[in-house]
Amino acid sequence: MLTKTLQIPTADGQADAFAVLPDNGERHPGVLMYADGLGLRSVVRELARELARHGYYVLVPNFFYRHGRAPVVALPAFIGEEDRPAVMAQVMPLVAAHTVERTLSDAEAFLAYLTAQPEVTDGPVAVTGYCIGGLLALRTATAHPDRVAALAAFHAPVGADGPESFGTLTAEAHFGHAATDLTPEALDELNSALDAAGVRHISEIYPGTVHGFTMSDTQAFDADGLRRHWERLLPLLRRTLVERAGS
Repeated sequence: MLTKTLQIPTADGQADAFAVLPDNGERHPGVLMYADGLGLRSVVRELARELARHGYYVLVPNFFYRHGRAPVVALPAFIGEEDRPAVMAQVMPLVAAHTVERTLSDAEAFLAYLTAQPEVTDGPVAVTGYCIGGLLALRTATAHPDRVAALAAFHAPVGADGPESFGTLTAEAHFGHAATDLTPEALDELNSALDAAGVRHISEIYPGTVHGFTMSDTQAFDADGLRRHWERLLPLLRRTLVERAGS
């Protein structure tokens, strides 16, 4: 695998970023990956590496770049329940400062950078994200329906902007919810809104999981949940970025 440390020009400065792709000299479909609220760190880089092993150019920006280079927040190697209050006290002000306007401005810069890379194939890309990064992924996809063919979000507050936010979503979507984040009744309401907007989607609760289940450096990690995440994400990307390009 080939890894890169990058600087992405944005309207507000330079966003540091991590990129990874197969080291075979070929071009690959692009995937923009947003980290969770704990930011760009080793476990997120490993998720990006695993995804790239399946034939993708994966770009992971530090969307908290306005507050410094990653890691913006100093984190313990493993985040247990006893660490969570202190960590969240540092993270939540960063999340609150990351407004919709900042998200959309950055999304334009991130997509432009990704699609301009010589190792990235022509055509639409995918956007994926975790926790708050899943909401950023949704906002990116809805703002750029002509550029994003696939959207995946995991343990993410994808309903935060209301059902009207799905109106411009043309990407095929997968939403993997933690069992502690969404009741079955709330899931039905969300899926009804997606159906009403005409979104092609799978939106489901991953049994037995808690918020943050994909992140192996936290107590929330669930190996079955992470495996299910790959079982949903990889076919979605293959359908939308690989098979559609070859048809």
